[in-house]
Amino acid sequence: MSFIFLGSKKKPLARAINLTAAYGDHVVLEDISLDIFPGEILVILGGSGCGKTTLLKHFIGLMKPVKGQIELFGKDWWTLDEPERDRIIQQIGVLFQGGALLGSRSLAANVAIPLEQHTNLSDEVINRVVRLKLRQVELQDAEKLLPSELSGGMRKRAGLARALSLDPPLVFCDEPTAGLDPDTTYQLDRLLLSLRDNLGLTLVIVTHETTSIRRIADRIAFIGEGKLLFTGTLDEALDSDIESVRQFFEIADAAIA
Repeated sequence: MSFIFLGSKKKPLARAINLTAAYGDHVVLEDISLDIFPGEILVILGGSGCGKTTLLKHFIGLMKPVKGQIELFGKDWWTLDEPERDRIIQQIGVLFQGGALLGSRSLAANVAIPLEQHTNLSDEVINRVVRLKLRQVELQDAEKLLPSELSGGMRKRAGLARALSLDPPLVFCDEPTAGLDPDTTYQLDRLLLSLRDNLGLTLVIVTHETTSIRRIADRIAFIGEGKLLFTGTLDEALDSDIESVRQFFEIADAAIA
């Protein structure tokens, strides 16, 4: 099954509306408006230091906009009270760049953390859910291993299993294939596509890896000079008359070749 973008016919799961982001006096993003639609893989890309991860941090509530707002599931995040924020945050999964696994806990115990923190499920039910999530990321035989015993690709899958533990409809991934070899990158891309198709997940992926972008992106959001310069499909990006967008792919493809 492939994603068919229906634009305005679908209600966004999340929105950045006229968002300006800054670190102190240094403005990183200015007047960014971006919608995230159900069932798509949206790739946020741009040059190093352009503000990709900063935008992701705003979407997951780690940074407050200087101006503008973030909407999640139709709610303005920064106007919600704590109980409502807790309810909303359980509908979001996050795969951090390094996996962010606790080194002293087994893979299964890491995946169980959100279930222990946000539910009243019994240990038996939690264990069943953990086993299911590990099967979904093809790590069913690794539940007793420590993070130090996992390969780089396995750590990324483990982080993804934890991100999926509460069955969120929306998952954010920060550089999921960074540091992986081409074969492991391919396998992780294949898994992300499978999760979108089989679970109906919406995935927002921050990356600069053009090989992955070509494989998985339904839509692209390109950031440059603190602005959202382009949104559209990969084909539209490759044919864009915006020089920085076109050059991004040309330079990246030349480096791979």
